[in-house]
Amino acid sequence: MERSTPPPAVSTAANRRGLFADNEPFASGWLPPDGAHEIYYEECGAPKGKPCVILHGGPGGAINPTMRRFFDPAKWRMALFDQRGCGKSRPNASLEDNTTWTLIEDIERLREHLGVEKWCVFGGSWGSTLALAYAIRHPERVESLVLRGVFLLTERELGWFYQNGACMLFPDAWQRFCAPIPQAERGDMIAAYHKRLTHPERRVQAEAAAAWSQWEGDTISIRGPEARPSKFNEIDFAIAFARIECHFFANHGFFPEEGWILKNAAKLKAIPGWIVQGRFDVVTPMEAAWKLKGAWPEARFEVVWDAGHASTEPGIVDALVRATDQALSV
Repeated sequence: MERSTPPPAVSTAANRRGLFADNEPFASGWLPPDGAHEIYYEECGAPKGKPCVILHGGPGGAINPTMRRFFDPAKWRMALFDQRGCGKSRPNASLEDNTTWTLIEDIERLREHLGVEKWCVFGGSWGSTLALAYAIRHPERVESLVLRGVFLLTERELGWFYQNGACMLFPDAWQRFCAPIPQAERGDMIAAYHKRLTHPERRVQAEAAAAWSQWEGDTISIRGPEARPSKFNEIDFAIAFARIECHFFANHGFFPEEGWILKNAAKLKAIPGWIVQGRFDVVTPMEAAWKLKGAWPEARFEVVWDAGHASTEPGIVDALVRATDQALSV
């Protein structure tokens, strides 16, 4: 008799774990410049602990103190950095030489700078995209992967969130997102926003950035507007976030072909992996995580049934904390 495929693991509300206690960096600084860019980094946790690198989302987001709290600070040596053009990295909001591949080079420069041989790579949303691309390019440097809200940066995913899909669930938020764009340009919202976010006038950039950031903030969590990151209200953050994110999406992630990650997923086979996915994630719907699991069957896959996209939703926190604890034994 043929056996059916067992369902993915399901997280429940009972006995969920929370974030670890906040912990301050024990070291921080900037990597030596690479062209125009200076990359800010910090180290947290145990100086002699198991090494990991934590990749923020966006692209164009920035590191924040909550990201340190998914790992036991007594056992992990955490490295975090602000990707090109955002956070404390300099120059702010720069698109120059800012691609997936230069970010991967930055991860390698940071690893060498810190004297790390191999490390766990942790990332959610765009951070999962970058983590996967890094692991495919440098599998010998990746001890394990912990991913959340998988995003493969395909045309189908971009079309869902920025053109025709999520708008049906959030018509009120979509109306606000469309407001800065004339009707004649709404057939390609990414191109229309890219035009404005690269405009020479800061006023034009700021208007577009506020609307772009609000759309993501309005859809990020099933908990509603209170889960919207407060930094989206800061215009400098919003401009860097929106400019860089739209720059990457308008350029299809700088991947050489559509579906590049899945086509190269065989290179992940020997890497232990954990995939955590909110069932009601509207920003990066579960289809991408499901396809990744199909191409990388060795990875552990957990669906959180009462969560959307935000990393701070209780079920997502619980699943990620359990995953990082399990990754200690790799």
